[in-house]
Amino acid sequence: MQFKPSRREWGIFTVLALMIALVWTRGMIAQPGYTDAYYHFNAANRLASGDGLTDPYLWTYINAPESLAVGEVVPSHTYWMPLTSLTLAFGMWVLNAPDNYYAAQWPFTLMLVGTACVGFWLGGKIGGSRRHAWVAGLLTLFSGFFVRFWGAADTFVPYSLVGSLALVFIGLGIESLEKSPDEARSPFRLVGHFVLAGIFTGLGHLTRADGLLLLIVGWIVILWPFRYDRTRYIVSLQNYAISLFALSLGYLLIMSPWFLRNLDVMGSPLPVGGFQAAWFTEYNDLFSYPADASPQIVFADGIGLFIEARWTALISNFGTFIAVEGLVVMAPLMLIGLWNRRRGAFLRGFWLYALGLHFVMTLVFPFPGYRGGLFHSAAALVPFWAALGVVGLDDAIDWMAKRRRAWKPRTAKPIFSVGLVLLAIFLSLNFAGNGRVSVFKPALYSQLEAVLPSDSRVMINDPAALYYFTGLSGVVMPNESPEVISELGQRYNITHVLIEYSEQNGQRAYAVPSSFIFDLDTPPPYLVPVDLNISNARLYAIRPG
Repeated sequence: MQFKPSRREWGIFTVLALMIALVWTRGMIAQPGYTDAYYHFNAANRLASGDGLTDPYLWTYINAPESLAVGEVVPSHTYWMPLTSLTLAFGMWVLNAPDNYYAAQWPFTLMLVGTACVGFWLGGKIGGSRRHAWVAGLLTLFSGFFVRFWGAADTFVPYSLVGSLALVFIGLGIESLEKSPDEARSPFRLVGHFVLAGIFTGLGHLTRADGLLLLIVGWIVILWPFRYDRTRYIVSLQNYAISLFALSLGYLLIMSPWFLRNLDVMGSPLPVGGFQAAWFTEYNDLFSYPADASPQIVFADGIGLFIEARWTALISNFGTFIAVEGLVVMAPLMLIGLWNRRRGAFLRGFWLYALGLHFVMTLVFPFPGYRGGLFHSAAALVPFWAALGVVGLDDAIDWMAKRRRAWKPRTAKPIFSVGLVLLAIFLSLNFAGNGRVSVFKPALYSQLEAVLPSDSRVMINDPAALYYFTGLSGVVMPNESPEVISELGQRYNITHVLIEYSEQNGQRAYAVPSSFIFDLDTPPPYLVPVDLNISNARLYAIRPG
């Protein structure tokens, strides 16, 4: 039976969750710290400043424009989805504080509280007791590797909330759909569950491109005849149709404006170039110029490269599941809890989504998958894994008690539950200690501001970071030979090239694609060295003509 916390208990947990969420967001992250976060925040800041959803730089050549004149901008989010930037912009708009990271961040704090409340509710729903609810809620808050990223200007927090809620309402909808006639509830509840499932599915897709998988899973669980007792689960064709319509309607309510915007700026409802990631031969193909990933390139020398990429992703993603999603110790408990409840209607959408996500990020998009895609999208699974971890712990204790009479389950379950929470707290604090991002400006960008004219455009490893710190525009370093510099310079009005590197054991490690490396002391004739008073970086002006 489901445990239903009182209003007082909900209030106590919510206040506790808010205090912890403030630590993980405002206390941990004070500014963007990597490309994705720089990009989302830059777009949000431009939107909050009245410049619309636009980019003044190119961080990939997928869906890139034909040209980019000086002072010109291009539509943003032609590869990544916009909800993260929209949320950050909303935070700055409410407080009338453009370019203020803390102002942008407060909605993320509330979203993390919401995710914790989902975990709290799921613990009571799946486990059926106050202990299950509290342990699941705390495990959601103390979520290991994720605590380093809850405050980042990235998709982690938005997707954890809307993705988990999509799966919750899909589960509730399926429960309503499969009730026998004598148990059936009001049809309005069935419609309401699936409309809400569609709305949160749409928000999930608006957050991440692979969020479309949520909609596909919703359709599957409605249409796939999981009927173990056909005399009990008798559902009319009308209810099937109503469920599909309600789910799709909720999804389209959210996504239709974005489809219309994309049709206007790109000519298609969704970016088509992103699907090229399925044919990458290395992660740096994301920066190829032109973007030319294709099956012909992957299979040019046989099937070996195709298999190797997916084998590498399989090994890496398995490690992500064990260490990141399962905190190592909790991983087997999560699987035990899920296996023992696999036939339940409520969890059907969850386990289908979890399997589908790991399948897609391993076999369809291996390079983006193991380079962070799975980690980002697994945020939606956190509250579910937390609830399944604690009920799986109970299952393991019950199994052991049947074999060892000295074990007393009623005593052991609370003790081991507390131990599991303490372990999660210990791991989370250790991971958090190595991931704090303070306000700082690297010396490199101060030097670039001092040396370069304000209308310069730089070819650099991270143009989103360049724009964040200096306001200068640019393009990303291409995964090609240096010969493309002249072509890109003319096409996008690039004036300079910056090469970053580090010294390791007397050898230079370049922060550029390997195909782009050239002798820094004798550059190609179309590059002119520019004095830059900083180590581990070389600046060159592109010779006109």
